[in-house]
This record gives sequence, structure tokens and C-alpha cells, in this order.
Amino acid sequence: MDNNKSKIVTIFYIVLMLIFIVMLNSGGDHSEKQHGEAVDHGTSASTDHDNDPTAYKEAVEPDAKAEKLASLNQVLETIAATDNRPVTESGEDDGENPLAAKISPDVAIGKLIQGNIRFAKGEPTHPNLDAERRLLAATESQADHAFATVLACSDSRVPVEAIFDAGVMDIFTVRVAGNVCDVDERGSIEYGLAHVHTPVLVVMGHTQCGAVTAVTQAVQGHGHALERNIPDLVANIEPAVKNAMELNPDLKGDDIIPIAIEENVWSAIEELFMQSPVTREYVSNGYVKVVGAIYDIGTGNVDWLSEDKTLDILAKVEASEEKAVMEVGAVKDSHEEDAVEEESPQATEDGDKKATSEVEEDGDKKAAPEAEEDSNKEEAPPADADKA
Repeated sequence: MDNNKSKIVTIFYIVLMLIFIVMLNSGGDHSEKQHGEAVDHGTSASTDHDNDPTAYKEAVEPDAKAEKLASLNQVLETIAATDNRPVTESGEDDGENPLAAKISPDVAIGKLIQGNIRFAKGEPTHPNLDAERRLLAATESQADHAFATVLACSDSRVPVEAIFDAGVMDIFTVRVAGNVCDVDERGSIEYGLAHVHTPVLVVMGHTQCGAVTAVTQAVQGHGHALERNIPDLVANIEPAVKNAMELNPDLKGDDIIPIAIEENVWSAIEELFMQSPVTREYVSNGYVKVVGAIYDIGTGNVDWLSEDKTLDILAKVEASEEKAVMEVGAVKDSHEEDAVEEESPQATEDGDKKATSEVEEDGDKKAAPEAEEDSNKEEAPPADADKA
């Protein structure tokens, strides 16, 4: 009896052990499956975001990108609030920075960089394009809002405001084929800096530029005839192409075009400094920064060129005897110019009246002696006749 009871107890324990083993195996398979999924997910994340906790956080948390953008904007606002740009004690601005009310050049460049990153990633925010902004544009000056002047090519593949994810009253844009810097472009840039008070000027070329390509092929002797007015337009590009060829003698054919596109940017900046005293003054005083850039039409990215080279070009121009010099009294306050314009018609009219009066008076004085002389002459013959 005792033996049977022992057998039953043994069998019972064996069954319990089997059940326990089965349960362990089931739990283990489920755990391994979950762990495997986590490992796979972690491997995928680590492949894309090795050693970058912020990038990993952005990948797994939908709101992380928005938080990062808000953080970057806060940094820009902090920089702008604590900005202390130098103020000169002499010069045409009478010791006051004419752009003191605007954000600093570095903050402006930061806004452009952020906007381009959003555009290139396909995540633009399309700021300042609503009805409220349009109403503001109708009631306020663009000088209170615009933070950049951009000289760019007219190419339809280079939509400036879109590239920097900007809106109404954000960018003072100057566009011309080949982003050349001739007299009209220089005048527009000067207006953007001195009147719209933008703290940064970007001279931006772009990949596959048709104007630079045409000039490069023409210089190499295998271009086609251009229309009547285009040669004058692209004449500014030829020195840049030739300089690119001299600096890179090993590059032939179209391989020189990307180099020529960058040289064309530097050529435009040098031409601007050479012919625009006010631009040189603003850059020298730290009120404005001039930067070069190349836009890639395929990726949407803007490649920012060396700021040091811009300053080297400025130093070269300042040492040149050919540079344009600011004429005394050439720059006047807008209200003074308006006053002169308003007074000019009246002054001209008064001057004409005065001149006419003087002429008439002189005419009368001159006519009087002649009349008396003629009268005496007429009376003489009778006297002579009586004498005879």
C-alpha cells in the first residue's frame, strides 16, 4: 500500500515538473520573441543613429523634432536679445549703428541656415504667408522685418524664399541671370542694406547654372551665338571663368563649370565691394556680413562658402586705387532728399522769374541809351541844315 502511494506521489511530482517546464518554455519563447524584436529595433536604430542620442530620440519620439526646432529658435532669440554689435563714434551715421534695431548678422545667417535645413529635409513650416502677414505688409515698413538681402540667379529652379523657408517681408531678393553684380544689382543691394536695413547679404550661385555654362563653353571656343543683349549681361562672368581655368589647368571641358560657378560668386562680391562704398563701410564696421553660397538644385542644400575669403576680398579692394570712393554729401537722409525735391520746382520757377526780370532790366537799360543816341542822331540833320 505504501509502495503504491509512493508511486502515485512520484508520478504527481513528475507531472507537475513537466507542466512547469512547458510553462517555462512558453514564457521563454515569448520573451525571446520580444527581446528579438527589441534587438532588431535597436540594431536598426543604432545603424542610423550610432552615438547620437538626440537623433535616436527623434527617430522614436514624434514630437522630438518639434522640440528641437523650438529649442533652436529659443537659442536664436537669446543671441538676438544679448547681441552687442560695435557702434562707431564717427562716420556718416554720427556714431549710431543704422542697423541697431535689427538682429545681428550671425543671427540672420542662423535663420537662413535653419530655414534651408527645413526645406532640404522636406519639412518647411511656410512662415509669414498668412493673411495677417499680408495685412502687416500693407501697414508697416519692410525695414522693420526683412533680415536678409539675397543676390541670386533668375533660374526657376532657385526659388529664394522657398529655399530658406521664408515668407512675406523676410528677404529682400535681387535676381538676375548668372547672379551677376552690375550697376542695377549693386543699386538694389545698396537699397537692401542702407534702406531696408538687412544685416546680411548672401551672394548665391547654384549648380548647373546655364549662364556660367554658356560663358564657359564660349571661352573654350565651342559655344553658340547668343542673342543681342545676352553678351552684355554675361560679360561679368567671363573673368570668373578664365580665373577658374587658370587656377585649375588640369580640368577640361564641362569639368571646369562647378569651379567657375564658385568663382563667379567671388567675382560678384569683389565687384560689389569695388563699386559700393556704403557696402564696404557697413561690412568694415560690423553692421553687415556678406557671405557667398552655392545652392544645389538637386538636394536643396545650400553650401556656405568661407567668410574669411570675403574679408580677404574686402581688404584687397580697400588697398586698390581703382575702388569707388564715397563723394561728400552723396548720402543724405531721405527727408532731406524729399525736401530738396519739393523745393526744386519752386526754386527753378523763382530762378526763371529772377533771370527773366534781370534780362528785361538789362534790356531796358541797354535800350535807353541806344534810344537816346538814335534820337540825337535824328535831330542832328535839321541842325546841320539850319547851319548850312
